[in-house]
Amino acid sequence: MVKLLVGLGNPGPEYHDTRHNAGAWWLEAAASALKAELRPERSFFGRAARTQVGEHTLWLLEPSTYMNRSGQAVAALARFYKIEPQQILVAHDELDLPPGEVKLKRGGGHAGHNGLRDIHAQLGSADYWRLRIGIGHPGHKAEVVHWVLKKPAPEHRSAIDTAIERSLASLPDLLAGQVERATAAIHTSKPVRPKPPRLPPPVAH
Repeated sequence: MVKLLVGLGNPGPEYHDTRHNAGAWWLEAAASALKAELRPERSFFGRAARTQVGEHTLWLLEPSTYMNRSGQAVAALARFYKIEPQQILVAHDELDLPPGEVKLKRGGGHAGHNGLRDIHAQLGSADYWRLRIGIGHPGHKAEVVHWVLKKPAPEHRSAIDTAIERSLASLPDLLAGQVERATAAIHTSKPVRPKPPRLPPPVAH
């Protein structure tokens, strides 16, 4: 049973539309779908919302710290409400998946993601769920920082938004504890690939 949804990103309007904020985009879409209003909560270092899903209380959290301090917010709320790591779902950007793909997994390493690294450290556990939202890879490790802090191309943003919508269709199963069914639905739904640009016809000589 998932009791806390978290969406990772960097604070401020200059970062909101950058690739690193894909997790925050997902959380804002989830809040809209659940009709939950995210409000600043100083004690939880972010914007939070509390809602009821059936008989269960669900928290949503968007840390307002920078990415590398995300765990401060997650641990503060989880400890206060006695939420275990396996009851937490963290949505984040994923370099190893192309735009338009989303994968769900529990546990594992942080793969260099600074937000996950800090959550690991602050919770003292890696045993939480991750919703990995594909943003693609620039192709060279040295370009990663610049890549994640830039806005995606319009066709990639459209593919990411569509993937977020698809994953939210499985949110009721996730919240009901039907994780296997939710995972199967998320992993088998086919992403819509951006169409390649049309080339002009060859010029006759």
